[in-house]
Formats: sequence, C-alpha cells, structure tokens
Amino acid sequence: MSEETRLDNYAYWRANLRLLTICLTIWFIVSYGFGILLADVLNQFRIGGYPLGFWFAQQGSIYAFIILTFCYAWKMNRLDRQHDVHEE
Repeated sequence: MSEETRLDNYAYWRANLRLLTICLTIWFIVSYGFGILLADVLNQFRIGGYPLGFWFAQQGSIYAFIILTFCYAWKMNRLDRQHDVHEE
C-alpha cells in the first residue's frame, strides 16, 4: 500500500469518526441531557400542551434520532464520494 493511499485512508476514517462523534454527542445531549438532566428546567415551557422536558423524553428524542440517521447517511455518502470509496 502506497503512502498516499494510507494517508487517504487515514483521512477518510478520521472524518468518519469525527462525524460519528458529532452524531453521538447530539444523541446524548438530546436523550440524556434534555430528557433527564434538564427536564425540570425545560418543563417550565410547553409544546403542544405538554411540558417541554416530558416532550423531549417522549417525542423530541425520537424526532432527533430520525433526523440524525438521515443526516449521517447523507454526510457519509458525501464523504464516500469525496474519498472515492462509494458504491455504484
């Protein structure tokens, strides 16, 4: 394996891990932070008639996970094309 290929592989996995870290951080903040740790603070506000902390614990986190899944797939497709490892 040439040095250039090795460096490109390293750059690809580094970008992949950076994207994964960002997604997992958002996932943690939304599910654990908003749904559990900050629930009391967020419950002062209401959305759809329900306290916001409860809403995040029950509905908001699910919406965030779905959005994260689509964003991850979209960003990984771009990253794969950028590093020429995409499927045809």
